[in-house]
Amino acid sequence: MHPVTAEITQRIVERSREARADYLTRMAAARQTGPGRGKLSCANWAHAFAASPDGDKQRMRDPTAPNVAIVSAYNDMLSAHQPYERFPDIIRQAAHEVGATAQYAGGVPAMCDGVTQGRPGMELSLFSRDVIAMATAIALTHDAFDAALMLGICDKIVPGLFIGAAAFGHLPTIFVPGGPMTSGISNHEKARVRGLYAEGKATRDELLESEMKSYHGPGTCTFYGTANSNQMMMEMTGLHLPGAAFVTPNTPLRDALTAAAPKRAVEIRDGGNDYTPFSAVVDEKSMVNAIAGLLATGGSTNHTLHILAMGRAAGVLITWEDFHDLSHVTPLIARVYPNGTEDVNAFHAAGGMSYVTRTLLEHGLVHDDVVTVAGKGLSRYRQEPFLDGGKLVWRDGPVASLNRDILRPADDPFEAEGGMRVLTGPLGRAVIKTSAVKPEHRIVEAPALVFEDQDDLLAAHRRGELNRDFIAVVRFQGPKANGMPELHSLTPPLGVQLDKGFKVALVTDGRMSGASGKVPAAIHVTPEAAAGGPLAYVRNGDIIRLDAEAGTLDIQVDPRELMAREPARRTQPGHGYGRELFGWMRHAAGPADTGACALFEAA
Repeated sequence: MHPVTAEITQRIVERSREARADYLTRMAAARQTGPGRGKLSCANWAHAFAASPDGDKQRMRDPTAPNVAIVSAYNDMLSAHQPYERFPDIIRQAAHEVGATAQYAGGVPAMCDGVTQGRPGMELSLFSRDVIAMATAIALTHDAFDAALMLGICDKIVPGLFIGAAAFGHLPTIFVPGGPMTSGISNHEKARVRGLYAEGKATRDELLESEMKSYHGPGTCTFYGTANSNQMMMEMTGLHLPGAAFVTPNTPLRDALTAAAPKRAVEIRDGGNDYTPFSAVVDEKSMVNAIAGLLATGGSTNHTLHILAMGRAAGVLITWEDFHDLSHVTPLIARVYPNGTEDVNAFHAAGGMSYVTRTLLEHGLVHDDVVTVAGKGLSRYRQEPFLDGGKLVWRDGPVASLNRDILRPADDPFEAEGGMRVLTGPLGRAVIKTSAVKPEHRIVEAPALVFEDQDDLLAAHRRGELNRDFIAVVRFQGPKANGMPELHSLTPPLGVQLDKGFKVALVTDGRMSGASGKVPAAIHVTPEAAAGGPLAYVRNGDIIRLDAEAGTLDIQVDPRELMAREPARRTQPGHGYGRELFGWMRHAAGPADTGACALFEAA
């Protein structure tokens, strides 16, 4: 084991000792009570399967017969979740084959940041994670299940399902992905047209035509954003079946993996010979594996929020410093758009998760001695699924990268360090993703241009006011201010100015997401402006220095002078689009460096 990885893991264990012990005690107590159906009255239990087919009814009369919960984020508006329409029938049939039943226990909302980007609905995006966690708990609280399957892929959905599943950590739980859509136009071409539109050199029809060629069918968007980072993370934590992450939808192999999930869930249920609850799979070591995978592949910055909240749900206390220190010893071994030119399908073809797991294990950068839904040891995830005569089998994945422009070994990486760092200084603490930022752009010193809203920055761009060196400060975008929306719509105009040769950067208490690209961005600044953080005191013209190499975020104003200024005042949170329903979450949300979660702060 790499000594730094081992040391960071041990400090997480020490930090989490009390919270983890409390969590495991609660899960042990939940296990001892057994599925609630054995204790329900006949009337209560009959309610639970009144609508089931006759064959299922006969099985379910036996309170000891295995019953698997399906919790799904299906909707047919979003490409990533549309394939889930078919999954319940596949799962039920597979459960029948092993003498079990499966019930659609509940649905959870699934909103798309790609649809709501730059729109008022984005202010509900982060909090949808907490809603999904609560919806998962409602689905499972019927207490009639021996195991659970979580059907979700995108941004806040997987973290929300994870947090909800953690509350039922005595149950074996397997995450069942749907897979990425097939590849459309090249990412370079997509970015080119977006840049032209931002400069007013392409029409809306031309932009829409380009976007439709990129997002063109069922499955997850193929760039390496939060959705695909989620799938990587579920493999690294051992909550997927091996190699399940990046198999495209509506294919025989995808269906075979879907059918295998309930069968494996029945095998690892309580009362069998291989009881493997969620609480045993998710621990300090598996969470370190998730972070290492994120850093090694240049994954989404959203997970500097989500992993903190997810770990906390299972009694594992992660900090940004853990990310920062692991990043120093975890090499960047993948280049996937926006950190490279190719998409996740090319990544999968080059060796994908089996190769990532193999090379990280070989260099002691992840823990092998973990429990997974596939058995003991992360080594199991060096294998890939295949169909042999129609039967699902696993075999060893490639021992060498099949495309070194996309995937490299840990001893010959793209960069010696991972793609995320923590910035500290008079403006607070922030996160920056460096894997897509060229080295010459990682240090920026320039006057501040302050905006209270992303629309103000976009308007300034349209007026031609950004043709200069500047650091855009976009404040009052934190969880307490307006729900911490992603500000990805700022990437094209800022990128245009960067390409013109200007020194450009972004500093914000909002988010930039897994689509964070070539513009250096200090994001998740905490304390946020709405909580009295220093960003509320910054003025136009203040010289700010963002230094991703040194890990600093400075302002050339004496701290006493800065904080003596009259702070900017945020406007009242917007109404409409359901935003007025989330006031309690804005009030209860914790800071970004604890996961920006409303659930734990309110508890």
